[in-house]
Amino acid sequence: MAQNALARERLFALRETIAKLEGKPAPALAAAEREAMASEKTGEIQERNDLGLRLPIGVSPLDEAMEGGLPLDAIIEFRAASSRDAGAASGLAMAVVTWMQKQEEDAGRSLPLLWIGDTVGALEAGRPYAPGLKDFGLKPERFFHAAPRKLEDALWLAEAAVESAAFSAVVMEVRGNPLHFGLTESRRLSLRARAARRPLFLIRQAGAEEASSAALRLRVEPAPSHLRPLPDGSKLAGSIGNPIFRLTLEKSRHPAPFSFLLEWSPHEREFLAVDEPSFTRSPGEKSAHSGAQLPASGHRSHRTQALGAFLAFERAS
Repeated sequence: MAQNALARERLFALRETIAKLEGKPAPALAAAEREAMASEKTGEIQERNDLGLRLPIGVSPLDEAMEGGLPLDAIIEFRAASSRDAGAASGLAMAVVTWMQKQEEDAGRSLPLLWIGDTVGALEAGRPYAPGLKDFGLKPERFFHAAPRKLEDALWLAEAAVESAAFSAVVMEVRGNPLHFGLTESRRLSLRARAARRPLFLIRQAGAEEASSAALRLRVEPAPSHLRPLPDGSKLAGSIGNPIFRLTLEKSRHPAPFSFLLEWSPHEREFLAVDEPSFTRSPGEKSAHSGAQLPASGHRSHRTQALGAFLAFERAS
């Protein structure tokens, strides 16, 4: 199957070259892709399914919407609509690859992960930090980070890494909607991923929806976390619990837009479903710090409140 996919890619490239030499428009890539897909046999499709090329998240409603889980032989795009959501998109990608590592460990495999950063994106959202990766559940010793200066270098590295099948997954950051990363480039990456049976997770920071060869695209936004649970079942007042993501399926075979809240537990390295919560305190609920009741938002006093007691220190001579 891998050889068939590579042979088709060479055929498409040859057709485009011949068309350019003859001064004719290049054949439609989408039509060629549909033709190649239609030529596959049912047995080959069943073979891919038997190889476990779907990664179930472990949350039934989301897995059903994704037809059994994340495809592991395709491009999966995590899109952050604005810069302030870039951390959520990166966090979800990190949680997914950590979940993959856990599944591989259970199966007795141990492959590294390659994270290809974006120069401008690093200025906005930062770079992976080894102690933070460990706290998030990922093993830093199996994490490789690359920081190419140009998009062309990043695309070349992503293609080579996916095609080598040396990594369990390749994560690539892209800032916005660059002109040199369009449908043609994404289709080349998609063919590489399909041939090598390896996923490419694309993190698009502050980018708009656009046509691509991604099999699945999710818009990722941060959601407020719950309070941290204690061993006795109570909640630690004033604490911050596990990260929660708001996901919206923007590109999938699901007939309608699907939005979902997903929690990541770094300690257990698993995803949890989250009900739509009410994160605001009720007017009668006590503050975790002062023990006093919080007034309702519509009945707050506009007078300046006393700052409390002051401590005076002797001036040093």
